[in-house]
Amino acid sequence: MKTTEPLRPDIARELITLAEQSAERRAQRVRNQLDAVQLGRGRHADHANAKVLRRILSDHDWPGRPLVGPDGAQAAWIIALHSDDEPDFQRAAAVLLRRAVQATDAPIQHWAHLHDRALINNGHDQVFGTQYLLGANGIELCALREPSTLDQRRAGVGLPPVAAVLEKMRHRFPPMRGDGDSPTVVLAGAA
Repeated sequence: MKTTEPLRPDIARELITLAEQSAERRAQRVRNQLDAVQLGRGRHADHANAKVLRRILSDHDWPGRPLVGPDGAQAAWIIALHSDDEPDFQRAAAVLLRRAVQATDAPIQHWAHLHDRALINNGHDQVFGTQYLLGANGIELCALREPSTLDQRRAGVGLPPVAAVLEKMRHRFPPMRGDGDSPTVVLAGAA
């Protein structure tokens, strides 16, 4: 089987580098290993990453698999997902990602996660149950629209039942120990 080179490997490399750095900062944040200065730097880096992705979206639309390959497309999704301080940008990126999904240039699961994240960051309930809060009591689902049909909606976008994901996440992220004042962190659930 022949692997097709993306049309813009330069953009792919840039996105992958930014997403890897973002993932490392997020992992440290979840483990509560960042002080206030480092948290501020991380927010600044997420803003700068969103600015890079905004430029790419403006020039190329959503950077799907043909443009940047599967790793570059996933990196673009991660950057958009971590642009929590820019909810309007997240919402616009979700629209472009949805178009890429319709053109079979991106996985529908990426769109479901970004759509939910954009909803949460714009003050609405999520649809697919992909966003979770990690706090002193452990993992909990963010606010959810129509919980009784959640697993049907998840199946429609190729996601497993929410109970299976919650079980895995609760093993991975047990309740935080400490004074109860630990910050709450929004996490995207595993697909």
